[in-house]
Amino acid sequence: MEKTIDENKQGQSLVLEQKKDNKRKLFIESYGCAMNFSDSEIVASIMANQGFNTTQNLEEADLVLVNTCSIRDKAEQTVRKRLEKYNAVKRDLNPKMKVGVLGCMAERLKTKFLEEEKIVDLVVGPDAYKDLPNLIAEVDQGREAINVILSKDETYGDISPVRLNTNGVTAFVSITRGCDNMCTFCVVPFTRGRERSRDPQSIIKEVNDLWDKGYKEITLLGQNVDSYLWYGGGLKKDFEKANDMQKATAVNFSGLLELCAKSQPKMRIRFSTSNPQDLTLDVIKTMAKFDNICNHIHLPVQSGSDKILKAMNRLHTRKEYMKLIDNIREIIPNCSISQDMIVGFPTETETDFKDTVSLMDYVKYNFGYMFTYSERPGTMAGRNMEDDVPEEIKKRRLQDIVDLQRAHSEIKTKEWLHKTVEVLIEKESKKSNTQWSGRTPQNIVCVFPKAHYNVGDFVNVKVTDCTSATLIGEAIPLVQ
Repeated sequence: MEKTIDENKQGQSLVLEQKKDNKRKLFIESYGCAMNFSDSEIVASIMANQGFNTTQNLEEADLVLVNTCSIRDKAEQTVRKRLEKYNAVKRDLNPKMKVGVLGCMAERLKTKFLEEEKIVDLVVGPDAYKDLPNLIAEVDQGREAINVILSKDETYGDISPVRLNTNGVTAFVSITRGCDNMCTFCVVPFTRGRERSRDPQSIIKEVNDLWDKGYKEITLLGQNVDSYLWYGGGLKKDFEKANDMQKATAVNFSGLLELCAKSQPKMRIRFSTSNPQDLTLDVIKTMAKFDNICNHIHLPVQSGSDKILKAMNRLHTRKEYMKLIDNIREIIPNCSISQDMIVGFPTETETDFKDTVSLMDYVKYNFGYMFTYSERPGTMAGRNMEDDVPEEIKKRRLQDIVDLQRAHSEIKTKEWLHKTVEVLIEKESKKSNTQWSGRTPQNIVCVFPKAHYNVGDFVNVKVTDCTSATLIGEAIPLVQ
């Protein structure tokens, strides 16, 4: 991931509550998107039932699992460097340690991973985690093990994820897996398979369970949450084959949002990620209807040029995207909007790039994640398009939009000066142990003096100052 104005997600080692009868140690790290971190919670739950307690100490691990990302070459190189670290520990300190690769990189490379990385004993794709007990048994017998078969129906809806390295306040809830949008730059359809949705009742059960355990905010996760559609099971593409009763009782994303909001009216509801072609007005209206659905939409656009959008196989135009932004602003005036943007896509000219800049000027996003194009083997762009934009031009364009986004972020953050915001306390501020840090419904970080408040409290804060990314304020005492 290229550096943006937001803090990049780094690999995270994860720990859960220990079972006293478990004798083996599992060290698990995750890289990439929130879905990978959510998947690692599923894996940890499965492994806990196989006799593994997690550890933060790499040197003592019997099994090391790394959950990988393939979205960009840089992400894959980061994983390979971590494998070098594991190899050094195995060679010098713990020769009995076994190493497994999970996730999208495992799915993309398959058996090639075992050939390229001699340290790897285990390769498991995103849909094969239930097979981990069998695969571990193979590894225990001294054999390499691999399962990267993509499923048409697996959602892990029947597994209760453990909450790893949790603050006890916020949690992920997966609602869909896979993606049917064949963006030419993206490996996700090849690494995570066809799009399928999870039974809404299992989702509501998980939400209610999280509330009972003290969680105050959930994020509904999917590669494209707006495509959520439950009609009794099966792939979304087969919906037309469903019977009349299934169609009549089908639940779309707007309906799921309403179910979640009503099930726990005091719990904050977020979602990620949206696709402009599928974000409908009923979703925006549902957000406006319920106070506990947070007013923030992550709405990746990727480019402001119609020519580049078509080359990317993005099924929206610049004009349609701008109309969607207008509708959001009209229906939810205080909604924050964030973006993903790629520069240097094949054939991108200066005119195309200026279209991206002008779109950013039109929207003025609250924050964003920006990247240079990275050719991914197997994608349509990788197979059929020449990566013809020179690297120095890519880097210059990236810096230009990073600088522009920083300026826009400052403008949007300053709009909250002297206003009162509701903050959910998540943790201690990184910069001061005398301050709390939390987020507003708009997903803006806010810090304020600790006083008598605690993690998990909702606090009204009067904003007195800000940076381009953070609100600074004072808590408003409750009137007795």
